[in-house]
Amino acid sequence: MSTQTTGREMGPDELVAELRGLVAEAERMLGESGQASPEKVSALCERFEAVRGRVTALYASARDRVIGGAKSTDAAIRDHPYAALAIALGVGVLLGAVVARRPEQ
Repeated sequence: MSTQTTGREMGPDELVAELRGLVAEAERMLGESGQASPEKVSALCERFEAVRGRVTALYASARDRVIGGAKSTDAAIRDHPYAALAIALGVGVLLGAVVARRPEQ
């Protein structure tokens, strides 16, 4: 497995696959002889640190997007409180109608 990106950031699924590959390789190294060469261990540690850095960056990016979305939603609700109440009422009525129409089993 390579830790190089091809000009783009890795997605969450790719990062999980990379971590699984690292774990599998570490297990294989431990199972082979019980004592791996220092070069292999060092290379594995470097790859792990690279993936950990990308996971940390992905988490920070996702957190910033969620916080930004929550702030903009809060601002929209505060700017238009009656419209927000009307939308919430409409969604509630629609969900109530869907739940009421479901046949009991």
